[in-house]
Amino acid sequence: MSRPRQLLVAATAIAALSMPAAAQAKTTILMSGSTSVYPLETKLAKAYLKKYPGSVKFSISQGGSDIGIGDVARKRVSIGASSRDLQSGDPGGLVFNKIARDGVCVVTHPDNAIANLSQQQVQDIFSGKVRRWDDVQGAKVTGPINLNTRTQASGTQDAFRNIFMGQSLNVSPSASQKATNGLVQSAVASDPQAIGYVDFKFTEGTYAVPYKGVACNLRNAKSGQYPGVRNFWFVTLGQPKGVVKKFIDFARSPAVQGSIVAKDYVPYK
Repeated sequence: MSRPRQLLVAATAIAALSMPAAAQAKTTILMSGSTSVYPLETKLAKAYLKKYPGSVKFSISQGGSDIGIGDVARKRVSIGASSRDLQSGDPGGLVFNKIARDGVCVVTHPDNAIANLSQQQVQDIFSGKVRRWDDVQGAKVTGPINLNTRTQASGTQDAFRNIFMGQSLNVSPSASQKATNGLVQSAVASDPQAIGYVDFKFTEGTYAVPYKGVACNLRNAKSGQYPGVRNFWFVTLGQPKGVVKKFIDFARSPAVQGSIVAKDYVPYK
């Protein structure tokens, strides 16, 4: 698989925010990785630059959790953003610094607003055992089920497999694999027969299906009721130092967790 290393325009805007006319940033914090973590890390970077103007520049790209973890392990970036936990096959020396928690929602088209899906139903649908909406209790459409999933580099894909599927079941190879949450969101929003899974922040235009009788929303994730919750990490090679440590400490501070993080995510503690 080719590495989607697109540097986003937002990174330039973030960097520009830190630079008064007469100031020069001392260093650049390079970040890459999870498309789920991206909206949060850009907010954290902007808040950091507001508090410490001119102290640093940020260059942020996305492409999946495995990309970020691989980049930081190879010293290509300072921080790898990951929405999956440490795995046994990851390179040695990595430190996973938890910054938040969020949820993964199973989503359908709004025309197919299913009242609830059990874990068994999710497993049957995504494994390919059930291939038609006619065979799904509560479905509002008929015809074939169009599966949309994430690529292997995705932390959301890893979380979905661990939380919803279990390690013994695989997603059907016939599923259409998408490189980002946004692409899954767009595919499901435009297709009444589609189903997929996305991060909390990418449900607009789709219908977030209640899972195990619990609505997939931030309130239920914070209360502990919603079972589809996973961790967000800033991954470093060794313990963070210098400006990288200062930024991560800022992101993990009670003030930031209680304001920026808590507004749209679950604080990590």
